[in-house]
Amino acid sequence: MAKLLKIDFVSDVACPWCAIGLTALEQAIERVGDEVEVDLVFRPFELNPYMWPEGQPVKDYMVGKYGSTDEQIRQNHAMITARANAAGFAIRMDLRTHVYNTFDAHRLLHWAKLEGHQRAVKKALFQAYFVEGKNSSDHDVLVEAAGRAGLDVARAREVLSSGEYAADVRGLEERYVNMGIRSVPSIIFNEQHLVSGGQPVDVFEQAIRQILAKE
Repeated sequence: MAKLLKIDFVSDVACPWCAIGLTALEQAIERVGDEVEVDLVFRPFELNPYMWPEGQPVKDYMVGKYGSTDEQIRQNHAMITARANAAGFAIRMDLRTHVYNTFDAHRLLHWAKLEGHQRAVKKALFQAYFVEGKNSSDHDVLVEAAGRAGLDVARAREVLSSGEYAADVRGLEERYVNMGIRSVPSIIFNEQHLVSGGQPVDVFEQAIRQILAKE
C-alpha cells in the first residue's frame, strides 16, 4: 500500500533553482513509484516583493543586489543553464532580460490550487519566464499560462484583475517567513522534514525513501 507524502514546495516563479528543483523532485517521485502517493502543493515566496511593475533589467538587478560583475553574471548564468539542462529543463537564461514582480503569479497559483490545476500552471509559468523570456507580471502572460493548464481564461483574467486571493497569499508568505525560510526552493515533507535548494534527483529520492521508512 502506498504511503501518503505531503510536500509543500515553497518557491517563486522567478527563481531558476526552483524550476530546477521541481524538475528533479518530479523525477525522484517517479523513481519511488507506487511506494508513495504524493500531495504536492506550491506555496508562495517572493524573492523581490518590492519590485516595480515594469521590472528591472537583470544586469542592473544583479549589480544592485549582489554587486556582481559582468563576468560573474555570465558564469552564474552558465552554471544555472548547465544544471537545468542536466536536470532536463531547457532553460534560456539569455532570454531572461528582466526581473519582475511575481505577486500576481502567486495569486493565480492560489486560485489554480483551488481548481486542481496548480502544478500545471506552475510549470507553465516556469516555461513562460525561463524558456520563452516572457514577463511573469503581465496579466496576458499569466492568463495564457492558465489556459495552457486547462483553466478558464476568462475566470483567470477576472481573478487577476480583481485582486482576489491577495490576503491569502500574503498570509502564506508571512507564515513561511516566520518559519525561518529565507531562500527558495524550500521543500517541506510531511510538515516536518526540510530540504533546501535545487538539489539533484538522487538527493530528493534519498530524502523521500528515508522519510517513508520512518513513517
